Amino acid sequence: MLKLLDNLEEWLIALLMGGATLLIFVAVIHRYAAGLPIPVVQDWLLALNLSWAQEACIYMFVWMAKFGAAYGVRTGVHVGVDVLINHLPDRARRQCILFGLGAGALFTGVVAAFGASFVWQLAHTDQTSPDMELPMWIVYLAIPCGSGLMCFRFLQVAWNFLRTGELPHHDPTQVAGVEKIPDDILSPGAAAEDNLHPLAPGGKP
Repeated sequence: MLKLLDNLEEWLIALLMGGATLLIFVAVIHRYAAGLPIPVVQDWLLALNLSWAQEACIYMFVWMAKFGAAYGVRTGVHVGVDVLINHLPDRARRQCILFGLGAGALFTGVVAAFGASFVWQLAHTDQTSPDMELPMWIVYLAIPCGSGLMCFRFLQVAWNFLRTGELPHHDPTQVAGVEKIPDDILSPGAAAEDNLHPLAPGGKP
């Protein structure tokens, strides 16, 4: 079940990011191409109404950011200042980490609860977006959904930390889908010769 949620989260972020990028690219190309004095083509382009593209991209990036924040909690990509905490004794460090995760879960849980209440009230109105005329409660639904998922991720990380004592860690040098090269292969004695830095007979550049 958690694996399904993880995949759904990643696919949603990827689709929103890719869709928003493609949409804004098409809108920019349409804007400049419609100004070219090309018979028939210019009339056809001017007839296409893409005034809603910018608004759609904004909403897509808002949803992407909310779910991306939850993804960041799960994978440990959020920036954290942990220099002091890492120098504490193990017991104190453990308590500080659990307090921070609990505070994050409490904050995002409160935001999700207030966001859900706001969306419920907004759903009983006729308020729509300016260009797409989309019901605004659908747009603001990103707040309770994203914050609720983020709260769950904080609790998930806290539970895993209680069981294993480990936190999710993101290695910026590791690319997803690419296997990490073992350390013994990356040892100084295993450096490969190249055209710019040929190795000396002793194995040193």
